[in-house]
This record gives sequence, C-alpha cells and structure tokens, in this order.
Amino acid sequence: MASKIRKGDKVFVRSGRNKGAEGEVLKVFPERARAIVAGVNRVKRHTKATRETDGGIIEKELPLPLSVLMVLDPKDGKPVRVGFRLEEGKKTRYAKRSGQTIVDPKHSG
Repeated sequence: MASKIRKGDKVFVRSGRNKGAEGEVLKVFPERARAIVAGVNRVKRHTKATRETDGGIIEKELPLPLSVLMVLDPKDGKPVRVGFRLEEGKKTRYAKRSGQTIVDPKHSG
C-alpha cells in the first residue's frame, strides 16, 4: 500500500509526549511504520569521542509511529486525513476535508 506520509510533508503530532507539535518529515521507515520529524521527539545522548566526532551530549530526533502523525492540509494548515485518487492517470494524495491535492514534495521542484 502507498504511504500516506512522505518525506518533506508537514505533519502534526496527535498524541504522546510531543502532542500538538508540528514539523517536516525528514525520513520515513515504512517497514517499521515510523518517521523522523524535524524538531519533534528530541532526546539527549551522551557520546564518546571518536576520530571523526567530538564527545559530549548531542540532541537528536528519534522516530515516531506513523499512527500518531497527520498531514497538514495545504489549504488551511489544519490536520487532515489523506486519501488517494487518480488524476490524469496518476495516483495522487488528497486532503479528505478540503478535497485539495497534496503536492508530492520530491516532485514539486
């Protein structure tokens, strides 16, 4: 099945510690049903110094389950459910509330 959330989408966090947060999807792991969202679910990790990196405390984002994320409507910026339909022979995503097509971030160029 095609993923309803893709890299580059603006998303809203529905539940959990980061409830209400918004951000852009940096990476999607479809086999694990998780995604990394910029600025959301940040944790601190203590790292040992190596030849390439300095040691210390670094902050990084951890993956969130796709089930707690909702795509933001391109029309008004509110969270919306996503559906699929055919437009000019191509399968596209659309916002179910407004009916507006959600532009694929990697093909919007």
